[in-house]
Amino acid sequence: MKKVYPDAETALAGILRDGMMIMSGGFGLCGIAETLSDALRESGVKDLTVVSNNAGVDGIGLSRLLETRQIKKMISSYVGENKLFAQQFLAGELELEFCPQGTLAERIRAGGAGIPAFFTKTGVGTLVAEGKEVREFDGEKYVMERGLFADIAIVHAWKGDTAGNLVYRKTARNFNPMMATAAKITIAEVEHLVPAGEIDPDHIHTPGIFVQRIIEVGTAKKHIEQRTTRKRPETAAS
Repeated sequence: MKKVYPDAETALAGILRDGMMIMSGGFGLCGIAETLSDALRESGVKDLTVVSNNAGVDGIGLSRLLETRQIKKMISSYVGENKLFAQQFLAGELELEFCPQGTLAERIRAGGAGIPAFFTKTGVGTLVAEGKEVREFDGEKYVMERGLFADIAIVHAWKGDTAGNLVYRKTARNFNPMMATAAKITIAEVEHLVPAGEIDPDHIHTPGIFVQRIIEVGTAKKHIEQRTTRKRPETAAS
């Protein structure tokens, strides 16, 4: 099975449709599948439900899909850096399913493992639990959360081989590995593509069995999510 595609547009060809669920990896602006996300924008696919830890920042990442109104619903744990997201949500133009970050990670992991639902104490007695089943175990209340499984997952890895095995670096490992397991089709963009067998098996984070399509994008852009500066001290008089 040939997994390597020449570019993002080709890798997405034939599998997009309006109304689908897409998982988008990364944490903040680290490890986001920016090339694939931009290709989604260019495709014009709409009414998307997107599962992602956050919605990027204005002008970068998933925010570019918000600009074109292609996202109908977000399932996220944090969206505080995106003014456009807030505007659309407050105007009733965008649905939002807020989910505690650890619970979101577990919902994705559960989906990839074929687990339809699980119980957690997180969110009991809060808005998070509204409309959900609550049960008592050993004298403690737990809320039921559903696993998540998407039509497509787009992930970003530091290195990959032609068989689809992936290696992530540092913070990019937060959501990408579990999302790669939790979709019908996983498309990976990698900074460095090497021949199959070149990656030490002990270093592989996502086995190639989970990855159907892969593209090489070169070194990722190093965006700064939030720039904080302070005034430089005055130079001592000579």
